[in-house]
This record gives sequence, C-alpha cells and structure tokens, in this order.
Amino acid sequence: MTTIGHWIDGKPYSPAAEKTSPVYDPARGEVVAQLAHATPGEVDEAVGAASRAFEDWSQVSLAKRSSILFGFRELLVAHTDELARIVSREHGKVISDAKGEIGRGLEVVEFASGIPQLLKGEYSPQAATGIDVYSFRQPLGVAVGITPFNFPAMVPLWMAPLAIACGNTFVLKPSERDPSASLFLAQLWADAGLPDGVFNVVQGDKVAVDALLTHDDVAAVSFVGSTPIARYIHATATEHGKRVQALGGAKNHAVVLGDADLDNAAENLTAAAFGAAGERCMAISVAVVEDSVADALVERLATKARAVRVRPGSDPDADMGPVITPAAKERIERLIGSAEDDGATLVVDGRGHVVDGHEDGFFVGPTVIDHVQPEHEAYREEIFGPVIDVVRVTGLEEAVDVINTNPYGNGTAIFTSSGEAARTFQRDVTVGMIGINVPIPVPVAYHSFGGWKDSLFGSSHIYGPEGVAFYTQAKVVTQRWPRTRELADRASFHFSGDSTK
Repeated sequence: MTTIGHWIDGKPYSPAAEKTSPVYDPARGEVVAQLAHATPGEVDEAVGAASRAFEDWSQVSLAKRSSILFGFRELLVAHTDELARIVSREHGKVISDAKGEIGRGLEVVEFASGIPQLLKGEYSPQAATGIDVYSFRQPLGVAVGITPFNFPAMVPLWMAPLAIACGNTFVLKPSERDPSASLFLAQLWADAGLPDGVFNVVQGDKVAVDALLTHDDVAAVSFVGSTPIARYIHATATEHGKRVQALGGAKNHAVVLGDADLDNAAENLTAAAFGAAGERCMAISVAVVEDSVADALVERLATKARAVRVRPGSDPDADMGPVITPAAKERIERLIGSAEDDGATLVVDGRGHVVDGHEDGFFVGPTVIDHVQPEHEAYREEIFGPVIDVVRVTGLEEAVDVINTNPYGNGTAIFTSSGEAARTFQRDVTVGMIGINVPIPVPVAYHSFGGWKDSLFGSSHIYGPEGVAFYTQAKVVTQRWPRTRELADRASFHFSGDSTK
C-alpha cells in the first residue's frame, strides 16, 4: 500500500514513518493509502529548509516573484482536472465541486500575482524642510499554514501564494484525512520555478502542529478549522511569539422572510446546505424562517432534499458525495437522532443512506429538521454534514436575535425582496460575511475572508488586503540629505514637534 510522505527543500521526502494513519476512499469505505506522520525532527528539517531559502527569496525582485506566480497559475489551470480527481478521491466531494474549489483558490493566486501593486508604500516629500518620509512593507520569514480536510486545495491556495508573493517562505501542514492535494501543489510550485525550500509540506497530527507552533524560526501561523483547535492554535502560537490568524467553526444562518421568493430561497438553501455533503465552513446549516411562510418553505426544502442525487464523487451525475470518514458519519447521524429526541421534527431523515455498489461508503443523505430550538444539541453543535435545521421566528427582529445569540459569527444570509429589511439585517447582525439573496457569501479574492466571535481568533482575516498586511511588516523611513556640511552641523539637541522648521 502507498505511503504518503512530505515535501521538503524542493523534493519529495521519504519519512521515517514512525507513526501512520489511514487515508480513505470515502465512497467505498476503503483504506487507499497510509499517511506518514512527521516527527519533530522532520518538522525541524522543513522549517530549516524554509529558513535558509528565506535569505534569498526575500531579496528576489517583485517582478520575478510575480512571474513565478503567473507560471504557477498557468500550471494550476492546466492541471485542474487532475487535481480535482485527487480531491474527489480522498475527500469524496463531486468532481464539479472540486473544480469549483480550485477555481476559488485560483482567484487568490491571480490576486497575489499583482504583488508589485499590492506592496506599494506611501511617500510624503518635504514633510519638513529637506526631510522626506516614506513607508514600505517587508516579509516576516517562515510562514506556516495548517489547513482543514474540507478544502484540501482551496485553503492552501488562500494562504501560500500570498505569503510567498510577499517574500516569505512557507510550510504547509494539511489535514491527515486528504493529504495528496498538498503534494500535487508542491510539484506545481516546483515546475513553476519556485526555488527549493520556499514551499514545503509536512504531514501529520498534533505532534507536527505543536512542533510548528513552538519552533523558534516560524514567524507566522495561518489556520482554518474547528473553533476548539483555532483557540488552541492562537493561544499556543501567540505564547511563542508568532503572528497568528486562526479561523474557527461556524453555524451559518439564512433568514427567509415572508416577502422572499420561496422557490429561489429553497433552491439556494438546498445547494448551500447539501453541497460537499455540508462539509463547508460556509454551509447554510440553519434556515431561520418567518412563521407565515415556514410550512411552504419546509415543503419545498423536503422535495428538493429527496431529489438530491447522492452518489460517489466520481459520478458525473452526482450532486453530493459521501462524508469524509466513518467517524464523521457516525457523529452526524447521532446528532440527527438527538434532534428527534429533543422534540424536533425529522422531515427528511438521511440516516442509513445506502448507495448501490458502494454499500460500505460513508454516505449520509440530505436531512431536513423542522421545529428546531436553540437549546437543541443539533442546533448548538456544528454538525458539518448534509443537515439543515429550520428555526421558526415571528419576523426580522427575532431572526437577528437568534443569529446574534449564537456564539459563531462566520457567515449569514437573508432572502427578502425588501431593501429596508436587507439593510437593517446587514447592519444589525454580528457576523463577518453577509449575503443578500446570496446563500454562501465567500468574498472575492480582492476582499478578505473571515468571521466574528468564535469564528475568528486574532484580528486578521485571510487573503485580500488583510492577507497582505498579515504576511508583511511595515517600516517608515524619515530621511534628510543635507546639501552642505553647514546644514548638517545645525542638528538640534531637543525634540521638536514643529514640522515647519
């Protein structure tokens, strides 16, 4: 059986493999490879390679960096189909969704390719007589990305291209559940002409993570994953002097008001809840519905949920594939059962879903649960599966209260035909990303992605302008070039606040 290893200093790295874990084909329920977990020593080798590479890469011209980014972009486009098959095989999502994931990552590569413009500083001539002041940004050093299983291509592409374009070097620690996409990206970076050591991959679990968080030569850490781990990453890395952006979990609500187009809302909520089997941090997992239209919307959601084609991700007709592991399936089905135990109504029950020819696959069918209350476990937990809860409310004010009471603040949406309601909603909800008649409001690459409350630890959102600021540090230079020795000799011994002198 294949053993999946690391990528260090520009080439595949054959690990000691003191510890391994299985990598599944979720559609068949079969182990297809073993993943070698990095030891602290192997992590040190990767960080060391990145640290050595930083000395030269940080001095490479912006034009050269941009050229390599453009080359990487072209290779990513040319190999999208191959990369999508790798993602689908290990994650389970359908091929079209895997291609969409790569496409959203590609947007960040394109944004990062404009790094000469993005790193322009400011200049103030003659701030005082004979004195000019200007600012510029420099890279930090070795940056680390710790990424989740649900987007094995996109999230690394949200981090590494911008970090590298800014002049940093990068060590990626991908999820141990679907690790192969990271090595494919490493090869594309090498083929694009990125110098050895600028991009590295170490596989593994908490041992590898802790080694990265505490390593003296790591300057910055980016993380996307669950809230408990985000909190741990932020606390540990900050304690060890790192700059940290840690994006946590979500419980994304979509409000449907009585004046909404219900057919449009149901269509969008179905896709947003069940796409990628609900394994998205921006999935809509709660529909907060005005009482007057709740019955009609639930009927539409139930009809559409039953029509979702649940099949292996490689099936071109599939709408939705399996979940990632047997443990994930077991947890999702337990939470569905808990909703029924708590008194909610299972309108469509996806437990026990079987796909012909793939009876051992990790499939959970689309699930619609009505009359869910905020105290129910199925509401409190981030289910991360193909489940949508329906919470009924009297109107917009109560809907906003439901959202703002929830500890998460990643994404939300509203379906309405009222501009007044939409404006009130977007200003009053305590959530970082908002969709108006848009179910999954993931910002384009030239804005930044990130939530509020327990969905973000640290102040920096990911990619976009905030990403550039995160991966760089600012300098301000105040300069004078005296014309004569006489002018230089007139230096003052006191601190002057008068810029007119």
